[in-house]
Amino acid sequence: EDSVKGSIHALLDSKQATPEEIYDKLCTQSVELVLTAHPTEVNRKSVLRKYRKITELLSHLERSDLLEYEKLVGTFDLQRIISSLWGMDEIRRTKPTPQKEAAGGLAILETVLWFAVPNYLRKLDAQCLQSLGKRLPLEACPIKFASWIGGDRDGNPNVTPQVTREVVLHQRLRAARLYMQDLTELESQLAISSRFSPRMLDLADSIPHPVHKRELYRRVISHLRKRLVKTAKDIEAQLEKVYLAKEPEHIMLQSKIQNIVAGQKDDDDENLELVTKKEDLMGPLLVMHDSLVETGFELVADGLLSDIIRRLAVFGITLVPLDIREESTKHTEAVDAITRWLGIGSYSEWNEEARVNWLSSELSNRRPLFPSESLETMDFDDTVKKTLETFRTASQLEPEALGAYVISQCQTASDVLAVMLLQKQFGMSPVNGNMMRVVPLFETLDDLTNAPERLQTLFSVPAYVGAIKGKQEVMVGYSDSAKDAGRLAACWAQYLSQERMVEVAQKFGIELCFFHGKGGTVGRGGNPALYRAILSHPPNTINGRFRVTEQGEMITQNYGSTQIAEHTLDIYTAAVMREAFTKSVQPKEEWRRQMDRMSLISCQDYRHLVREEPRFVPYFRQATPELELSSLNIGSRPSKRNPKGGIESLRAIPWTFAWTQTRTHLSAWLGVGAGLSTKDEADLETLHEMYTSWPWFRELIDLIAMIVSKTDFSVAKNYDDQLVLSEDTKRLGEEVRGKLVETRQAILEVTKSTNVAGVHVALQRASNKIRSPWIDPLNVIQAELLRRFRALDNKDGLTPEEEEEKQTLQDALIISINGIATGMRNSG
Repeated sequence: EDSVKGSIHALLDSKQATPEEIYDKLCTQSVELVLTAHPTEVNRKSVLRKYRKITELLSHLERSDLLEYEKLVGTFDLQRIISSLWGMDEIRRTKPTPQKEAAGGLAILETVLWFAVPNYLRKLDAQCLQSLGKRLPLEACPIKFASWIGGDRDGNPNVTPQVTREVVLHQRLRAARLYMQDLTELESQLAISSRFSPRMLDLADSIPHPVHKRELYRRVISHLRKRLVKTAKDIEAQLEKVYLAKEPEHIMLQSKIQNIVAGQKDDDDENLELVTKKEDLMGPLLVMHDSLVETGFELVADGLLSDIIRRLAVFGITLVPLDIREESTKHTEAVDAITRWLGIGSYSEWNEEARVNWLSSELSNRRPLFPSESLETMDFDDTVKKTLETFRTASQLEPEALGAYVISQCQTASDVLAVMLLQKQFGMSPVNGNMMRVVPLFETLDDLTNAPERLQTLFSVPAYVGAIKGKQEVMVGYSDSAKDAGRLAACWAQYLSQERMVEVAQKFGIELCFFHGKGGTVGRGGNPALYRAILSHPPNTINGRFRVTEQGEMITQNYGSTQIAEHTLDIYTAAVMREAFTKSVQPKEEWRRQMDRMSLISCQDYRHLVREEPRFVPYFRQATPELELSSLNIGSRPSKRNPKGGIESLRAIPWTFAWTQTRTHLSAWLGVGAGLSTKDEADLETLHEMYTSWPWFRELIDLIAMIVSKTDFSVAKNYDDQLVLSEDTKRLGEEVRGKLVETRQAILEVTKSTNVAGVHVALQRASNKIRSPWIDPLNVIQAELLRRFRALDNKDGLTPEEEEEKQTLQDALIISINGIATGMRNSG
């Protein structure tokens, strides 16, 4: 059922929708998958490439029609790759730069998704024809991609304005090369010399100095290819300036374009226009497609030409638009520097009402706040200049190269208006057609609670409403809200916040799209049961628009091969389509009261342990490899937003990652047991009714149950015995495991199940049977490695032999962390 075919048949059989309604929804819905460089992928890119090749070879060797010689060659190839893997260094010796992270994202796009997307859309087109009687429009775009890699500067000083420019240029360059390859192949196919539509004749006549006199399709394709060559050369010239002062190893991709087509330099090269927007290619390609269809060449039109048009619809001319993300405090500092320079006071000292009034007034004012061309000479500190330079860089890039501007730690309406004003300062406005949509990210419990009020304030500002043209995107943070309040309280806050934000948007006639900032793990909002997860979202919060992050290891898991990628795209499309026709369960008032009660108790229990218990921080740092995770070099950004901060400044990823290593998974369940536990039989019956009748609540409980079933008491206790220094701190470990027992029991009582894994029991048993014999020894080895490594790490004046031993222990420790993370999959 979790496929387009299954969902269409289910909707038609149940008479929930007519074929016309389903078709219209498929043509208009949009799922945007945002690739991020969140540091959870432990494997090196070179290792992942070999894994992908092994997967392809294993699939190839399973074919029944292979000759003996072909089997032999395939087996030798497989052995060769495995042998080279054994000889590789599995450890990243240096942190990747943002440019190299972006190169990894490009690799998935050009080696997998470039082929998977047209394949999938072709299958979707065939399914529409078979089940609904109509073909999918050629330009329909139910799936899109975006990226944060090279634009996410939240707490990452390595992402500079220059890095963002560099990444965008490389994306445009790679896209130009890929389209050039496609057009070269297309030119060889379309050697047609008769029967053209009038529009095709006009298009061919508009091309100066044609090489092809009779083969008009080739004439147009050749011209487009020349424009792409010139575009690529122009981008290279810009990159040469970027790299002028750099060492060669810092280059993300080779900066010399391959001479794909010999002899491309013509006398009229200077008169060719650059390809700067999707329509530059889409217009001529659609004219050719229509001409082929109108003149009896429908089968030819439905070949490579259709695939190129579909690629163009999805990937545009930049492969992926780049989002920019920055902390709200950086914008406050920048606006404060400007108001001080203007002599009107300190913006940061104004109250919220004063800020909103001034920002609203300036948004309506046509004059700039200061001469932008004088930025370098102005008396602003380096942090402010860097923030302002980000906006100037964005204003100089092609509009199609950029996506959303996401404001992390967004707490007030002025945080959003400040970004609008800074864009306006550098000429980014609706009138100029280059304004980035501004997306507030609400990620703590308080921010989620206050979010509806913030939207109310924003939608009351005429200049703001006029700029957004009736559409607003809001990002909901799953990782940080769970780290702030615990899983149960965070989930309920997310539910209520989205529900109330929808009400505010409807009141003002604004179309609201939610952007879900989920990680791969359950503790960070992830859900391996993707189809059910989408269907269980709060009512009226999707409406055919779904934007979500694909982070770290999930990019490889979901898009590691063409077949896997096509399956993932199918699930997303099917789930969003099905959700549009599914009558959502509205929670009863009694259910809401229970959630309020449980959320409060759960949050108190979670925060008491994490924030108030004095033994907790020492226990966390001693019983888990949290301090050692930085040696993994799995991301370009620091593990803390504030290097001097404690648990509160630790990012959600290392927080979850550390607990996963010890098989405690505390971040996914802490507080849940206290919230669910009740001695009142009536409350317990209500909770069971909620579990059986409310999909959102059932999905929440089932996910937590799955993670709880993966915990292992003996493994977690061994870490305590080996690593925790004081008996008092060890007792805290016993208390934590006591809370885990409470959570297991509470889940069993609510679900009335005999096994905590519930609906996942069969899968869990099979998974554990395969997983445990490999992961259990790794956990035991890791605890011993940590004990030995820390003993040397805390010792002064190491001998050369001890230094060598310490390095060996650290290498072994990193490999153990990689192995456990890979084995734990959706909770790693």
